[in-house]
Amino acid sequence: MGMALFLLLTLVAGLWRVLRGPTAADRMLAAQLFGTTAVACVLLLAQAFDQPPLRDVALVFALLAALTAVAFVRRAWAAREGGDADD
Repeated sequence: MGMALFLLLTLVAGLWRVLRGPTAADRMLAAQLFGTTAVACVLLLAQAFDQPPLRDVALVFALLAALTAVAFVRRAWAAREGGDADD
């Protein structure tokens, strides 16, 4: 439980980066931190409370985090290509 609390405290640093991040990429990396931390917390809680279904929840969180990163990169890449065509 102490480790889960520590991981939740790291989210404060990530939240700061989301709010103050100078670029969209910084904000996206902080959002990825949220996803990774959520997966780690759920896995720790699954082990601590002996609840194997929570491992499935962690897997879903990991997949959603990966899909979010792919969507961000695709959108950023499309915006970059569109910006070059206008020049």
